[in-house]
Amino acid sequence: MNNKCRIKFFPISFFSIILGLSGLIIASQKTESILKINLFSDYLLYFVSILFFVLSFIYLIKILYFFPEVKKEFAHPIKLPFFPTFSISLLLLSIAYLNVNFTLSKIFLLLGLSIHFVLTIKTVSLWIQKTDFKISQINPAWFIPGVGNILIPIAGKAHLNPEISWFFFGIGFFFWLIFLIIFFYRIIFHEPLPEKLLPTLFILIAPPSIGFISYLKLTDSLDPFAKIIYYFALFLTIVLFFQLNMFTKIKFYLSWWAYSFPLASITIASILMFHKTHFIFFKNLFLFLLSVLFLIIILLFIKTAIAIKEKNICIED
Repeated sequence: MNNKCRIKFFPISFFSIILGLSGLIIASQKTESILKINLFSDYLLYFVSILFFVLSFIYLIKILYFFPEVKKEFAHPIKLPFFPTFSISLLLLSIAYLNVNFTLSKIFLLLGLSIHFVLTIKTVSLWIQKTDFKISQINPAWFIPGVGNILIPIAGKAHLNPEISWFFFGIGFFFWLIFLIIFFYRIIFHEPLPEKLLPTLFILIAPPSIGFISYLKLTDSLDPFAKIIYYFALFLTIVLFFQLNMFTKIKFYLSWWAYSFPLASITIASILMFHKTHFIFFKNLFLFLLSVLFLIIILLFIKTAIAIKEKNICIED
């Protein structure tokens, strides 16, 4: 295939789109269930499933024809953590299909779980073996490989032995704590994130939000520990909303999709808080967050379409 083919530079981070859209679907499903309304989540689910397979096919072509580029991407300290967005896409589709097609949900879960566990082991091995990583290269995307395991119990509760779900919850939860400390050290005492990576700050919201959802799924109890995790996620969301002026000045990059899934995760967590407490504040909060999420997704689609049309995506860095 021609070396000038843009597939050569098709980034693995494209799967962040699936994360954001899947999060929107799950949030919509929960809202439909609680408020007894129809947000057409099933139609969006089928669209996202097709989009996932299209992106997978394109990346498979890249692997077959431009394998050296894939190896280079996998060895890159900034791009490496985005590889598990593929397996996390499978895990999110498993959650989205849980009450739509139970068998398909299980297939997505087992595929996603297996691939993500291998990618986690491989990524941690690279961190251990390589000596040329620098503290300045750490960004919130580094949460994705290890912390992504915390998603597994959400669908795993229905498909797996509880001990397997707890195993993955433990991996994800402790990787979150480790990288949270490392990242705050990096952001406070070293140079700020480059503009292109600033949207990934929203990834900080996802681990405690998903951790809350998984813990609730495993224990079915809104105990003090669950509340602590949720309120920390809510605090981070408030902090980042106060940085709105900074985010509005950032030029569009594919990394903008990092806004979507974390917003979806805190929205879903807030829906569950309302379901458990019936406190009207949480109802108003999740409806507000869901509205913001819908608007963000629409904006991201428009911006991405324009960038593709103007050939600003799938180009050499």
